[in-house]
Amino acid sequence: MSRRRHGSDGDEQVRQAPELTELKLFVPDDLYRAFQRCVWIIVNETGRDQPDIMREVVHDFLVKYGC
Repeated sequence: MSRRRHGSDGDEQVRQAPELTELKLFVPDDLYRAFQRCVWIIVNETGRDQPDIMREVVHDFLVKYGC
């Protein structure tokens, strides 16, 4: 798992999150495509941004497994 921070001192700014850390996952191609398609649909239907949706996915996973 690799980590890369993004924030005020990084090379990338994200609107609603002052600092984010990259989470790298290895999944089969079909799951990757399905995830990207799902995020794209949510972005276009709700106007939310990708980092917000990704934060929600990780949060829901952690809650589901009681972490």
